[in-house]
Amino acid sequence: MQKAILSIIIFTITLISSTEFTAQGFSKIDVSPMDAAAHPNNWREANKLVKVVYSRPQLKGRSLDKLAPNDKVWRTGANEAAEITFYKDVTFGDKEVKAGTYTLFTIPTDGDWTVILSNHKNIWGSYFYKQEQDVARVSGKFSKSEKLIEAFSIVFDGEGDSTTMYLGWGNTIVSVPVKG
Repeated sequence: MQKAILSIIIFTITLISSTEFTAQGFSKIDVSPMDAAAHPNNWREANKLVKVVYSRPQLKGRSLDKLAPNDKVWRTGANEAAEITFYKDVTFGDKEVKAGTYTLFTIPTDGDWTVILSNHKNIWGSYFYKQEQDVARVSGKFSKSEKLIEAFSIVFDGEGDSTTMYLGWGNTIVSVPVKG
């Protein structure tokens, strides 16, 4: 009987310690988690027009202009610069853009923002942004949100091959039309 109890105790200790050892290799959840937005937004839909992969910083009592300063190129989110993929040729704002993946940068202002598509991919932040790699620069229409948007968010709203991309954070909403 004592051997059986001792065996169970040893087995339990081994199981617990092996679980802790294995768990040591996994990182914690990022404070600005990655997210994605797409149109159509039904993830089972195979015929996407556009998808954005980005990280979602939060205000946490800070002001928007401290996190995304006016008149400076911003990575449009947190961590790695946001990437936008067009699955067919589109009109982005008022510019013709070929199907492909681009980095999405913005230049915040107190009014309409500049929204930039760049060929410079797989970069951290906007530290390595180079204007000569721009594919398109368009005006993102500014509007005010009645409710505070705590976490930076991107959503699409539209039907078929016509949608609008909305960037929202704080009391700011910036919109850019996308047409396939």
